[in-house]
Amino acid sequence: MEVSKPLIAAINGYCLAGGQELALACDIRIASDTAHFGAPEVKRGILHGYGALRLVHAIPMASAMEMLLTGEMIDAQEALRIGLVSRVVPQVQLMSTAEAIAQRICENSAVAVRAIKDLAYRGLGMPLEHGLRYYAHVNRLVHASEDAREGPRAFTEKRKADFKGR
Repeated sequence: MEVSKPLIAAINGYCLAGGQELALACDIRIASDTAHFGAPEVKRGILHGYGALRLVHAIPMASAMEMLLTGEMIDAQEALRIGLVSRVVPQVQLMSTAEAIAQRICENSAVAVRAIKDLAYRGLGMPLEHGLRYYAHVNRLVHASEDAREGPRAFTEKRKADFKGR
């Protein structure tokens, strides 16, 4: 969560145990239509530690608890339905889809992208009033950036913004 750059998981095949924990560390998760997800550790008498901590933030509690307590796998369509992944694509389109999303992110201001990621993750553990105060602080920093001046200027000039990440 300390990585300021967006992390995208392109998931193909089995995403179990530690593989699922790695996927949960990513900001965006895209799955091929052949992917399967699970936390089978409970079937071996061990813990899905990091996964147990993160899964309940990624999907509804009831779905997370069913996965964690039964150790059973779910397929890509179920992962999409419960919000574990943001999209499911045919296997041959997996990497090109992940790369296209990465490219769209790269077209945005790096300053704003970092700030949004920081706000989203820090906000998970904050009461709303604390989150709003933190947002006001981060917002002042972002508005002082070159990118914050370039974005509106490019919009009014009807051109693509040339962000510098400063």
